[in-house]
Amino acid sequence: MAGHSKFKNIQHRKGAQDKKRSAMFSKLSREITVAAKMGMPDPDMNPRLRLAVNAAKAQSMPKDNIQRAIDKAAAAGGEDYEEVRYEGYGPGGVAVIVEALTDNRNRTATNVRTAFSKNGGNLGASGAVSHGFDRMGLITYPSKVGDADTIFEAALEAGADDVESGEDEHSIWTAMDALHEVAKALEGSLGEAESAKLAWKPHAEVEVDEANAATLIKLIDALEDDDDVQTVWGNYDISDEVMAKLG
Repeated sequence: MAGHSKFKNIQHRKGAQDKKRSAMFSKLSREITVAAKMGMPDPDMNPRLRLAVNAAKAQSMPKDNIQRAIDKAAAAGGEDYEEVRYEGYGPGGVAVIVEALTDNRNRTATNVRTAFSKNGGNLGASGAVSHGFDRMGLITYPSKVGDADTIFEAALEAGADDVESGEDEHSIWTAMDALHEVAKALEGSLGEAESAKLAWKPHAEVEVDEANAATLIKLIDALEDDDDVQTVWGNYDISDEVMAKLG
């Protein structure tokens, strides 16, 4: 999920984080396997795989699990995952992009459509909302790495396009095809990133009131709980005051 709400504050709705750990590892493993199958099984030679492995390490995924996911790409008769994107609208007119990796497109489409319809949203056609976003690279660091000026200077030197520094983390935006290069440069100056991935950055954000925010969070929860869904992006802005009330 990605949008503005001082995102870390939304962690209150993830109180049962431990129960979701295996599901999270499953999604990370799926991305690693797909990345390895689409290119070289060596992270140093495959930028997408390197990003996937780094994301898994950031979530403390065991090395054995990571290697098994890489090996699975070369195994005969393994699952053949397909990348699928769904677009629609959530409560309050929020634009939502759902990225999935699936071995059964019909199952995933049905589950995503049901999540939208049951939680105040509507699933649209391909391209319905993505025109309101830019496809970019996103690199994040925790706030403890340095102050806003330090991160800005490092990002500028590394060739990033923009930096957003919040209370909990720094978000560094790059051109899509420069993600790997910028992430590698930042690793030299700031250390390993918390995450580095392709993202959807909205052109403008929609401010969401308390009533719609509650339903929107239910929608995003339902989508993220689906095993096939990898990432959910939105153009919402939920204020700290609204989050505090919901919390």
